[in-house]
Amino acid sequence: MRTEEVLSGLGTGVWRWAAHTDRVVLDAQAARLLGLPPVRVNVHGSAVRARVHGVDFIELNGILDLALAEGTLAEGRLRVVDTGGDVVRVVRWRMRAQESAAEQIDVVGTIEDLSEEPSGRGEGPRGTSDWRLSREAFLLSAGRSLAEARSTDQVLRVAASLSMPGFSPDGMAVFAVEGDDLVLIGQQGHRAENAEPFRTTPMDFPFPAPEAARTGRAVYIAGREEYARRYPEAWRRAEGVPHRSWAFLPLMAEGRTVGAWMAAFEEVVSFTPDERSVLTTVARMLGQALSDVHVHESERELAEGLQRSMKPAVALVPGFDVAARYVPSGGGLQIGGDWYDVFALPSGQTALVIGDVQGHDVRAAGLMSQLRIAIRAYASEGHRPDAVLTRASAFLTRLNERQFEDPADARFATCLYLQANPAAGTLTVARAGHLDPAVALPDGTMIIHPSDGGLPLGIEDDPVYPVSEHKIDPDETMLLCTDGLVETGGHDLYSGQARLGAAFAATLGAGLETVADAIVDAVAGPGAYVTRGPHSGRSQDDIAFVLLRTAGATRLAHPESERHMYLAVPQTEQQRISDARHQLRGMLYDWATADQIDAAELALSEMIANVMMHTDSTANVMADVTGPPGRRLLRMTIADADGNLPHRRHPGEMASSGRGVLLLQELCDGWGVEPRGDGKAIWAEFREDDVR
Repeated sequence: MRTEEVLSGLGTGVWRWAAHTDRVVLDAQAARLLGLPPVRVNVHGSAVRARVHGVDFIELNGILDLALAEGTLAEGRLRVVDTGGDVVRVVRWRMRAQESAAEQIDVVGTIEDLSEEPSGRGEGPRGTSDWRLSREAFLLSAGRSLAEARSTDQVLRVAASLSMPGFSPDGMAVFAVEGDDLVLIGQQGHRAENAEPFRTTPMDFPFPAPEAARTGRAVYIAGREEYARRYPEAWRRAEGVPHRSWAFLPLMAEGRTVGAWMAAFEEVVSFTPDERSVLTTVARMLGQALSDVHVHESERELAEGLQRSMKPAVALVPGFDVAARYVPSGGGLQIGGDWYDVFALPSGQTALVIGDVQGHDVRAAGLMSQLRIAIRAYASEGHRPDAVLTRASAFLTRLNERQFEDPADARFATCLYLQANPAAGTLTVARAGHLDPAVALPDGTMIIHPSDGGLPLGIEDDPVYPVSEHKIDPDETMLLCTDGLVETGGHDLYSGQARLGAAFAATLGAGLETVADAIVDAVAGPGAYVTRGPHSGRSQDDIAFVLLRTAGATRLAHPESERHMYLAVPQTEQQRISDARHQLRGMLYDWATADQIDAAELALSEMIANVMMHTDSTANVMADVTGPPGRRLLRMTIADADGNLPHRRHPGEMASSGRGVLLLQELCDGWGVEPRGDGKAIWAEFREDDVR
């Protein structure tokens, strides 16, 4: 004997609800208990909801949501009502969610009669309220569902599932105003051939839906004869439908008509004041929901269009592989001032640009677009990187003056312009307040390539931007990025760089596109927020970055891979001494002896400080790590333009200087001074002592 037959003999019905289609299959016993014909049926979910007391249905939704989240069995009691809203019986239901083969959720359950006497209209065994309370519960549920809808399709699905307390539409249609026409955008309960004549209807046609939209007043039709008498032209198109009553209501939002909603019933409905009140309230919520999603979809289309413009095609760079990404922050319009650009120059070289206009709004995106075009134009004229940025700064300054009367509203922009010369293998960089480029070494170590820079664009009319030369060895990867890549997730400069370094180290041997995807996942992927940075209160920011690598190279962990660092410390930027120490420690992250790392950092600080105190020159810092792990050699060289050589002093007990040479003798494995034609260079060496 089948399970369903056994349960039926015990007065228990079986049902299954397919959530993705909102269809319910009821066996004969379940259909009988819900007041439907006692045969196996496959009905729309609204037909079942119309037979359940509104208050109980709201409670059922909450219990079902919890059961779905916990994967447990849900059960409770429901009052079954007739078409007039009177309680006819009380039933117990049990249900559990199941995942179908197509990874869609089905809910299966049972229903049994509790054999309790009903308590009349809207009343139940637990002191429940009348029909008006049921109506309020239904409206709360409908309002919540419509408020959560984020697309037109979602609004239409909610509209199709609405079941009024005590009476439920058997069909519905939603029309939208488009110019001088009323266009059908969704319907349920009608055959396609019956809906087609109403697909597009002029607003001045004598049809009920256009009349409701045109006048802003609802149209109620309580019978087929009334429909034929009042709207003969429309009736000739609608007489094939099985419905007997209709309600056409205007959809209003912010004082304007956005469309019309039709609810159709297979039974004759008198449309009492209470029923009209429910229909009017639902129409208001539906109109507002459609207006809201229209704004949301328009913003999304605008954002997607701007994002496409911010992600230009990456030009081929002879001799190099390039990968680039742009990731919006996810807030507001999801557009901002971050951008990248890669394009060929008439000279045969290639320009790589990364920048960030102040702000995260449409104004920032507009300025970004104009600034990017201007930089392309100046670069195509053949100007050097510093001249390109100087002209771009003047352009943004004039743009601010024309667009913003209040100087406080003016925007600035940071930018890094890199010109790649494949013939010489050099990278010429000019930087306007932007982050320095970073380089990932073949073994995954990430270091910063400091470069001289100037003010952000838009601060001065005629700023000066120093130019620096860089080279990347085979298997090294250069990273150009905006601050969002470093700081997203509440990170500061150092913790953000450590996170990026981990992403590079995890993709050894991978292609450049794979590395780019791994960086995006590390910074903005699902697991990016498990470990927050030290500044968790920081807002998110857009992300843009470009990766550059020698063509055909793949990053492999070579046992004897070399590491190099170069940094210029001008007299006016002595804070870069801290950057030099931080980069050196990064290069030595896997050095065998921690004491040697501390000693090398101290020696580096001392040599740079010697240049700062005793010369007027810039300190050019170079550091190289060579050799196999455990037997590597660190050589640090500090060059300056002063020809006076350091000498050993004998400072007294209270002297505040003069101990630099003594420190080098004690800390280093070797040191020395090399006179040069344009100054001198002092060097110090450390040999790795592998005690592991």
